[in-house]
Amino acid sequence: MNKVKKYFFGWSNIKWIVRELTKIYSNDKSFFSKKRIESAIAFVILQWGMIYSLLNISSKGLEINEVILWSGVELLICGYTVNQIQNEKLKKK
Repeated sequence: MNKVKKYFFGWSNIKWIVRELTKIYSNDKSFFSKKRIESAIAFVILQWGMIYSLLNISSKGLEINEVILWSGVELLICGYTVNQIQNEKLKKK
């Protein structure tokens, strides 16, 4: 018996993910939420930026005030995005 293993990252699943991601910015219904993906990207940028800046504080002479200013702006963007998602949920009820 030749049993074909099915992997999660098979070609058909990759095609489905790409197809659903392209539907995010079109008028078609998508499996993924555009706002959730955007907020996840904002949080990932915040986290990696904080790690990068904390690693470079001592080596490049970066001031802690610059790190706080940058992270404050990133937190505002992330918070605004999450707030918009929550407001939209309340309006739908």
